[in-house]
Amino acid sequence: MTWTAPEVELIDEPLLGEERPMLEAWLDRHRATFLGNCAGLSGEQLATVSTPPSNLTLLGLIRHLTDVERVWFRKRLAGEDVKPRYGEPGNWDDAFGNLDPARAEAEYAALLAEMAEARAAAATRDLDDTFVHERVGEISVRWLYIHLIEEYAQHNGHADLIRERVDGRTNN
Repeated sequence: MTWTAPEVELIDEPLLGEERPMLEAWLDRHRATFLGNCAGLSGEQLATVSTPPSNLTLLGLIRHLTDVERVWFRKRLAGEDVKPRYGEPGNWDDAFGNLDPARAEAEYAALLAEMAEARAAAATRDLDDTFVHERVGEISVRWLYIHLIEEYAQHNGHADLIRERVDGRTNN
């Protein structure tokens, strides 16, 4: 049986309330939106290039977002001694090359695992807590949430278009 990315339930974000739960919910909503764009697709479909000459694929985005979660939350925020899985910060393009559709299930699982690790890394930190980015200096946890929401929002736009190109499905 061929693996396909599982269906994902889109969560409702709070419209009122405290800042922290709203930021967490918006990030989780964007995460779920991205995973929803992958739902029901095989490894081959996830690795389908959308519009040559671009090498942008949903599988490449899975790999890229795995590294984004890993580097921002575990390496930078939590100070863990982890390296990106697919490339180095500043050279994120490595995530889009050498794709193996047979590894799609494992790479999807790696993204889910990094999302869980990210939640754990941020859970004990206040929004005003800071950490040091190796190139730009001190950054707050609040900024990190906003940046990751922005990152996912940008790539969700890409994912919408790629998904429509792969099988015609839109999220309307």
